Amino acid sequence: MQSKTVSDLLNQDILLQEVEVKGWVRTFRANRFIALNDGSTINNIQCVVDFENFDEGLLKRVTTGAAIHIKGDLVESQGKGQTVEIQVKQLDVLGDSDVETYPIQPKKHSFEFLRENAHLRTRTNTFSAVMRLRSALSFAIHKYFNENGFYYMHAPIITGSDAEGAGEMFQVTNLNIENTPKTEDGKVDYSQDFFGKETNLTVSGQLEAETYAMSLGKVYTFGPTFRAENSNTSRHLAEFWMIEPEVAFMDLAGNMDLAEDFMKSVINYVLVNNKEDLEFLDKRLEDEDKKKPQAERSPMGLIEKLNFVTENNFKRVSYTEAIDILRNSKPNKKKKFKYLIDEWGADLQSEHERFLVEKHFKCPVILFDYPANIKAFYMRLNDDGKTVRAMDILFPGIGEIVGGAQREERLEVLKEKMAAIDIPEEDLWWYLDLRKFGTAVHSGFGLGFERLVMFATGMSNIRDVIPFPRTPQNAEF
Repeated sequence: MQSKTVSDLLNQDILLQEVEVKGWVRTFRANRFIALNDGSTINNIQCVVDFENFDEGLLKRVTTGAAIHIKGDLVESQGKGQTVEIQVKQLDVLGDSDVETYPIQPKKHSFEFLRENAHLRTRTNTFSAVMRLRSALSFAIHKYFNENGFYYMHAPIITGSDAEGAGEMFQVTNLNIENTPKTEDGKVDYSQDFFGKETNLTVSGQLEAETYAMSLGKVYTFGPTFRAENSNTSRHLAEFWMIEPEVAFMDLAGNMDLAEDFMKSVINYVLVNNKEDLEFLDKRLEDEDKKKPQAERSPMGLIEKLNFVTENNFKRVSYTEAIDILRNSKPNKKKKFKYLIDEWGADLQSEHERFLVEKHFKCPVILFDYPANIKAFYMRLNDDGKTVRAMDILFPGIGEIVGGAQREERLEVLKEKMAAIDIPEEDLWWYLDLRKFGTAVHSGFGLGFERLVMFATGMSNIRDVIPFPRTPQNAEF
């Protein structure tokens, strides 16, 4: 007999048949009722044991966390909370669990405690739901791009360039750090290093993706990126995943069209395919909100927030118009914003972005044409000489979730912008070559995958949406 998943058993009409299932014990009540879960669904299946038919020593081994194998008849449940249950005829313990030391007991645990036990936290309902949603979102992303003619590109993880110009990168070296070779002027001699030059872990695959877009047309990267930012906030990781599509012959308007369609598509996918997990997380968020002061509560429920994205057209607003709206808004005039908006050129904070989405326009917003001096060097300079063809997508609850731009395709303008921030041409000679050999308008955007997972699950800390978070002073597991 082929073993079934718990999800299969709960969703198929196969009553009065003998079934077989394997999983981990969540609880074992009154030496009679086993709540079994195998990770295929948020729901457990109840397995009813007639203890008189089983050895007492065997039943003592059925503890929380134990892996077991059950055969029995699937019948209509006599109790509340489930439609079917298994009348157990055969029970085998595949792996014992020491009930005294097993950390994931059937009680409420703090998220901080569960991070310390990240290797076991997906045995809880919350984290199993989050990680199933993470998997579904990942699949939806690949599905979307595959169905829309994009080619998947694996950008290098080790790089000699800094795409963002931030300088906060993890260095990669094979040199003996206790006896580093030096040049005549006392600097590290990277010519003796493995790659013969200074290299780092990438912060973005965008620049490399542009090279492929300018030959394959439509490409995307989806891979790990790294940032050595000494930050312990709930929104920062040292290792995270990025989705970065790049498209040749596409301008800013096309970029906004693509980003809106993409975001609606992947969110709609989980709304359709992960209903049970979303309903559980929606209820969790509702219960957590009840404990908070009114001012700190979420602006809308989780599923309501996801539908808010899929059911509304994204409002497109220039940065200049947004600044005027914010400057004249009640929160700004009454000094309710933490960061007051006084003049054009301000770098918007999440409180400003959320005001535009949640209070003013009441729909997702795409801001475009930002001041050049607060955006990256590779963004296309507008004719006014002071703004660039950048765009950010703003969502409820978090503010900016996507950032992108039409790229600067003009060689001389790009050179001038690089020189202004001291990026040597020899460091990005290959990037400049794209502007020498068949240059064309092209655009793209970046989406931090963990930020998307946070939005789709309602989780408030980025460390809770990635399997094993990497943060300052923490590289456990």
